[in-house]
This record gives sequence, structure tokens and C-alpha cells, in this order.
Amino acid sequence: HRAFDPQQGVVRVDGFDIRDVTLASLRHNVGVVFQEALLFNRSIEENLRVGKPDATFEEMSAAIERAQASEFIERTTSGLAANVGERGRSLSGGERQRLAIARAFLKDPPILILDEATSSIDARIERNIQKALRNGRHERTTLIIAHRLSNVRHADRIIVLHKGEISETGTHASLISHKGIYYNLYELQ
Repeated sequence: HRAFDPQQGVVRVDGFDIRDVTLASLRHNVGVVFQEALLFNRSIEENLRVGKPDATFEEMSAAIERAQASEFIERTTSGLAANVGERGRSLSGGERQRLAIARAFLKDPPILILDEATSSIDARIERNIQKALRNGRHERTTLIIAHRLSNVRHADRIIVLHKGEISETGTHASLISHKGIYYNLYELQ
């Protein structure tokens, strides 16, 4: 996303150093959902349209469903027109995260980065979001940064970082059988 450039080495997408493509082009092709959702003092619809300004109502509805956000949106008296307040203060932490995930689903970028994106969401809703992510994973590259291992269990490749270094890499099954750091974290959770 180039919030920061690498201090060493190169980050490449399809063989291109991301510093050699325009920031607008890179950000058009990358969607990011942070742990602390970035929402604007605007309506739910306007916050969704940040990801795709020309979205149809059907596209928004589908993204909202995939992100498990329809229930809380329907509870508001104004629906999609409801204002979320400064930084989304009228919503709970989980609702803010689901709205940010819906925005990312609506944008439908080729690269999706989820940085602790479901940390405030209850387990039932999180499972449904994970299922939606798995159903669309063949269409995009998804990077999931998570401490909760249930978020990465179905990943094609898991990279375990320890003290700033890659300590293990593999699938869930191979890392469990290796009985290293990932296994120990899994046993704790």
C-alpha cells in the first residue's frame, strides 16, 4: 500500500517494484482493512463508496452481506443513509470493522490486505466472513496479518514472524506437524 517504503530490499507485485508504479495505480489495485477501521463522518453508503464510487445498489448489498453487516445496518432507522459519526463513533468496534470489510469487498481489488481486520468481531460472524474470504481467494492475493490463528488456518501459505524474522513457513497442517512456534501458539489458542 506504500504507507511506508521498504528500508531494505524490494516489494514486487507481478515482478514490478512497487516504487516504480504510481501511488494511484498501486492503491487502486490494493484494498486494506486495518484493525482500527478508517471511517468518515458520512453515511454508511458514502463510506462504502470510498472503495467504489460508481457501485450499484446490488453490488453494495452483496458486499454488505459478505461482510455480515446487513443486520446492524437494517437496525438503524436510516439504513444506508445513517451517519456513522466521526471515525465511526456511532458504531461498535465490530460494526466499524464489518463496514470496512464490506468496503474492501465492494472495491474487489486484486490484492487485499487484512491487518487484524476481525479482532473486534464475534466468533460466529468471523467464521462467516472467513468463509466469504475463502470463497473469493482464488480471484485475488489476500494477505492476512493476525494473531488469532483461526484467521489463517485455511491460508495457502502461513508465514510466522518471530522477533522481526521469518521463523516458519508452510500450511496449517505442516506447521502443526513441525511442532515449532506456530504449533505452540495454536496449542495456547
